[in-house]
Amino acid sequence: MRKYRLHDGKKGAALAVRVTPRASHNEIVEIMSDHTVKIHLTAPAHEGKANEELIKFLAGVLGAPKSHIDIVAGASGRDKLISVLDMDAEEVHSRIVGHLK
Repeated sequence: MRKYRLHDGKKGAALAVRVTPRASHNEIVEIMSDHTVKIHLTAPAHEGKANEELIKFLAGVLGAPKSHIDIVAGASGRDKLISVLDMDAEEVHSRIVGHLK
């Protein structure tokens, strides 16, 4: 298993997420031991619906425009690398922790 860490980039932050589609509701479930953010989404995985829902959900959680959030790796799998423009890793972490159930 690859280990990703939330880190600052030149223009923002990057974070690893693991998505579970077709859940009963959208939620951040946990931050796993390898720092991957586990997220449940109601959308199905087919035809990019879960990816669209992930970007919309993260935009709401982070208070960022959808245009500032991009899936840079793993678009067809459960494990994804997300880029968040114009927000540092500390702020992303704070907002994600604030939405943990």
